Amino acid sequence: MGVKRMGGSKDESSKPSAIRVDIAELVLDGFRADPERVSAAFEDELTRLVREHGVPLAADGAVSVDALTGLPPLPAGLSARRLGQELARAVHEGLSGRGEVTR
Repeated sequence: MGVKRMGGSKDESSKPSAIRVDIAELVLDGFRADPERVSAAFEDELTRLVREHGVPLAADGAVSVDALTGLPPLPAGLSARRLGQELARAVHEGLSGRGEVTR
């Protein structure tokens, strides 16, 4: 997973003009939801969270993360939309310094 700030300066008072988050793989074991709908909801929610809250781990520039672990478990019976949203929140929490990050 890579996070890159694009544009702006490192000055705390300015925000980057864009933030790019690349996720190579999202593995879902034990869920029966439609993967395409989960993916769409995940992307929408992660975009919203990054836009509103940024990515604290990338505050000083680009960062590459191999894995996020220690994130909360999710109930298997969630709808595709809700599962995507909850996954995005868990990933954003990891990118905000919660959970364990492998670089």
